[in-house]
Amino acid sequence: MVVKNRVFMTPMSTNFATVDGYVTDEMIHHYARRAKGGVGLIITEVVMVEPTYKYIAHTASLQDDSYIAGWKKLADEVHKYGGKIVPQLLHPAYMALPLPGTPQLVGPSEVGPYYAKEPPRPLTIPEIHDLVELFGDAAKRAKQAGLDGVEIHAAHAHALIGGFLSPLYNKRIDEYGGDITHRIRLLLEVIENVRKKCGSDFPIIVRISGDDYEDGGQSLHEGCYIARKVEEAGANMIHVSGGTTIHRGSSITPPGTPQASHVRSSAEIKKCVKIPVATVGRLNEPWLLEEVLQRDLADICMVGRSLLCDPDFVNKIMLDQEEDIRPCIGCLGCLSSTMLKDHIECAVNPAMTIENEETISKAPITKSILVVGGGPGGMEAAYILSKRGHQVTLAEKSAHLGGAMVVAGYPIAKQFFTSATKYFIKRTYDSNVDIQLNTCVDKTYLKTHHFDHVLVCTGAKPKKMESLSKHPHSGFAQDILLGKMWAGKNVVIIGGGSVGCEVADFIAPLVNDRHPNNKKITVIEMQDNIIMDDTSPGRSVLVQRMERKGVKIITNATVTDITETTVTYQQNNQSITLNDIDTVLLAIGYESDNSLEAILKDMNISYTTIGDAKQPGKIKFAILDAYQICKDL
Repeated sequence: MVVKNRVFMTPMSTNFATVDGYVTDEMIHHYARRAKGGVGLIITEVVMVEPTYKYIAHTASLQDDSYIAGWKKLADEVHKYGGKIVPQLLHPAYMALPLPGTPQLVGPSEVGPYYAKEPPRPLTIPEIHDLVELFGDAAKRAKQAGLDGVEIHAAHAHALIGGFLSPLYNKRIDEYGGDITHRIRLLLEVIENVRKKCGSDFPIIVRISGDDYEDGGQSLHEGCYIARKVEEAGANMIHVSGGTTIHRGSSITPPGTPQASHVRSSAEIKKCVKIPVATVGRLNEPWLLEEVLQRDLADICMVGRSLLCDPDFVNKIMLDQEEDIRPCIGCLGCLSSTMLKDHIECAVNPAMTIENEETISKAPITKSILVVGGGPGGMEAAYILSKRGHQVTLAEKSAHLGGAMVVAGYPIAKQFFTSATKYFIKRTYDSNVDIQLNTCVDKTYLKTHHFDHVLVCTGAKPKKMESLSKHPHSGFAQDILLGKMWAGKNVVIIGGGSVGCEVADFIAPLVNDRHPNNKKITVIEMQDNIIMDDTSPGRSVLVQRMERKGVKIITNATVTDITETTVTYQQNNQSITLNDIDTVLLAIGYESDNSLEAILKDMNISYTTIGDAKQPGKIKFAILDAYQICKDL
């Protein structure tokens, strides 16, 4: 197979399939749009080979011939743009959703992930033989549909084949268990069956872990052995990933972990085989892709999240338009959205459906619209309104655009927000928007300017705590990030949400070595855990850093008093006082800054409130709210 470039799209769940796993128009649009954007080859989300077990709520399938027509339509659309597309075949095994009516989950052994409610049932040898046939049958249907090959998922100690490969889950004592020469047997039999049913000219890609990065897991030595055996079995390309899905942040890597996360493994495996080797993991910036290829660390760069943010990622690189690439901030909201939403979402790309920023229609009646506030919601609103043909004025009280996005880039491992902020600012200036900085929108301003409608995008402000004023060196947690104040030696942060924890991480000693100059950081949280609104790998990495740095975390506690040198809190019906506190920082949440609403009501001016000014939340929701409102305004 000849592919037009070395940027391939990684498999990422979308939930665009039907509940029965059939291809939909939304799914076709999703992949075809990335092909149009220049990516060479697309590896789709996981595709089921049998009907019993499902990976996500809307798992795509090739379990019988009725699915072929939908996949053919998808393949044809991708081929229109010169792209190639292969489905990723997977049996979820012990990683399947335990939906009502689902039989006991299965696996190589009785060992399952730590969060499982019951252990999986070990597969019998006849069942294993049946599953080998099902993989081959699904691959044959892919070929009949005009797809360009298949990828076999065998990575991350994950699902059926990855579980058989990993000593973490494979405890068998038959011909499918023991050392790697036996744990690899299922994978080799699947490759052999696919080759037998699809012929010698049908490409087979195998995704493996170079290294589990886990005590007792698959090692890089085993990864190299697996690669050589996979090549001997007839595979045409190896897709090298790493880590495990249950060790958060190891397989799907968040900010705070290295870019090109698994490149050490791909470089070693590349020495062992002659077929092409791909690497994956936070390959999110153009220079990095070139670096990987120029240093011969891999033959192919697998790009995922950046193609969700900007489907034209590849074309913009080729056209030297890198400043116009919408950057990925690495938040992994795309991953969590497929578990919580009816389709995949992105924090900085508000719509990946057929209707999106590109396809919105012109307004039937154009208006003069004032957007008040140049944060993420305000910039998105101004862009969409201008794109729809409205005459837009954007008024920002400070000397620059960006709002909450600016300070969001200050914490450790959040620097990718700076690129996203620059993108949104540039896009706003490139639009036909009248941008007025250092502008306070009040009664006087509104009396001297006429607008048909006003969008209130004034954001939110930190919540206050009256007793905080008793301490001479106190303020809001974000004041530390913005350089408005400096932390002393003994710091208490009230509030263990994302802001409080990011600031604790920011000021904590880099090395927890009991050095006399180290700061002592304490976080006090009312709930029974910290950062309760986030379950992403990014949260995991942040909490691990806090633990390593010696940040003291107190939960189920309520601050009852603050003096010039003490903080007192109530926990388990006991009152506890912390002494010699020289800095107190508040991070108990935000409240909407929507005072402009009263003025607009009084002056009988039509308005809509957007984003944090309506309901404080993550930057993602401000952008999404602005898009959804303005596309129809």
